[in-house]
Amino acid sequence: MDDALWRLDAVATANLIRTGRASAREVTRSALARLEAVNPKLNAVVVPMAESALAAAATADRAQARGEFLAPLHGVPVTVKINTDQQGHATSNGVVAFRDNIAAGDAPVVANLRRAGAIIIGRTNTPAFSMRIFTENDLHGRTHNPRDRAITPGGSSGGAGSAVAAGIGAIGHGNDIGGSVRIPAYCCGVLGLRVGLGRIPSFNPSIATPMPIGSQLMSVQGPLARSVRDLRLALSVMAQGDPRDTRWADAPLVGPPAPRRAALVPEVPGGATHPVQAEAVRAAGRHLAAAGYAVEETAPPDIEQVITVWHRIGSTDVFGALRPAIDTYGDEAAKTSVAHWLALSPPTDLRGVLEALALRDLLLRRWQTFFMTWPIVVLPTLADVPPRFGQDLTREGQAKVLDSLRACLLAPALGLPGLSQPVGMHGSLRPGVQIMAARFREDLCLDAARVIEAAEGATAPIDPAW
Repeated sequence: MDDALWRLDAVATANLIRTGRASAREVTRSALARLEAVNPKLNAVVVPMAESALAAAATADRAQARGEFLAPLHGVPVTVKINTDQQGHATSNGVVAFRDNIAAGDAPVVANLRRAGAIIIGRTNTPAFSMRIFTENDLHGRTHNPRDRAITPGGSSGGAGSAVAAGIGAIGHGNDIGGSVRIPAYCCGVLGLRVGLGRIPSFNPSIATPMPIGSQLMSVQGPLARSVRDLRLALSVMAQGDPRDTRWADAPLVGPPAPRRAALVPEVPGGATHPVQAEAVRAAGRHLAAAGYAVEETAPPDIEQVITVWHRIGSTDVFGALRPAIDTYGDEAAKTSVAHWLALSPPTDLRGVLEALALRDLLLRRWQTFFMTWPIVVLPTLADVPPRFGQDLTREGQAKVLDSLRACLLAPALGLPGLSQPVGMHGSLRPGVQIMAARFREDLCLDAARVIEAAEGATAPIDPAW
């Protein structure tokens, strides 16, 4: 039975342990065996934690034997991203110069996973400084997509996406400022939930300097998984509050009933949309319509202005604070990618950032009004198919990346939730849609995703395709 345990999702794993049909140690051994089998090809987990994981599993089994309360993820294997504080491990962010930045304590999201009984089996890779959609760095090397070695697994949570897709842990932790949960989910053919601003406590205790206001408003945590029910379970665990987070809100995880109405945006305004991505959105719409949703192709207001708001804040404030460190400590790929990004989307001045922040509030109000009629919006995750490695290292290639990113920038610009979900097939890859909803309405995204999942079939772990 051990050989098959790694294939199960988190809900099934937790139920198996809870009912005594498997132990936490058996489940953890199975997950670690899967890691050993496929990670040499993928390089998704760059800090394996076999010894501590097995010790934690043994502790979990002893607690169960004593009849103690079992938390929701008791014994379930998970992974954590290397840009997030985990006690005793380096918060390296994929940067050679930060390889010895050992965290003295856990970030709130990691502490929440531990309190929920999860067993952390390893730490997953990210691009240097977590600001590319290509997961590679000089510290840990390149992470591969199990579906196609030449195609990016996405970024910046590319290690988490690759690991979850290949069955290394049921849940992968990620974070998202411009698509870093949703893009890896899309590229690797799994599910990823970027929560809205204030839903999950989000900070690293090791960082004592002020965070840029753009990062405060746009960067959030979120899970990657192979099933909608796992996303829902992970959300309930990760969203437990921390009084040190100034933006965390004690909002209910399930909001009031909303009309079953879905707005479709198959082609993202402001640039080209690949036909397979547009068709994925329409296919998702057909699944929702068959389940009783009223579906119409209609777009939320001012999409192109929202994208511009992200770039004004991101290029000026976020990159403004980050670029000196990238220029000093970054690898050549990070420096080149950011240089092309900022040449294509130049920073503005202080007045421009303040105007963008003011406009952000107005645009969010317009979107919140739209959601009163259309509670969910379905659009592509990326406007294009997943790119091959290195595309952002030329100006022309980076222009294509930024054009493809358009839909991913909407949720962080406005602080809204977005769920990435595979729909259909395109060769070895999965096209993907993004489901958005109003503030604190992740539940509506999950409800719609459950309908689409029922029609598309379950997402199973895959072996590397080479």
